[in-house]
Amino acid sequence: MLNEQQILDKLRGVIDPELNLNIVDLGLVYEVLISGESVKIVMTLTAPGCPLAPMIEGQVKDMVSQFKEVKDVDVEITFEPPWNPSMMSEEAKLELGFNI
Repeated sequence: MLNEQQILDKLRGVIDPELNLNIVDLGLVYEVLISGESVKIVMTLTAPGCPLAPMIEGQVKDMVSQFKEVKDVDVEITFEPPWNPSMMSEEAKLELGFNI
């Protein structure tokens, strides 16, 4: 049975092209909801009005759709709470040179 960790692992393949890090380690994925054959991803972007939003959303859908158990993927972009660098994994902070 498909679980949240499997989906998060797959989403590590979606790279934010501006920061060159995956969206999971950047802290952009807020929630993964699995209901039967449907998956809903609630996520944010590093900034409202990001011109790359459609591309990132498409990659998220493509990645999650690779699971044979998934028939429908919904991506909800939210800015509540707004993203900030403290949401990143320790590895991402180190990669980007943030003091931790």
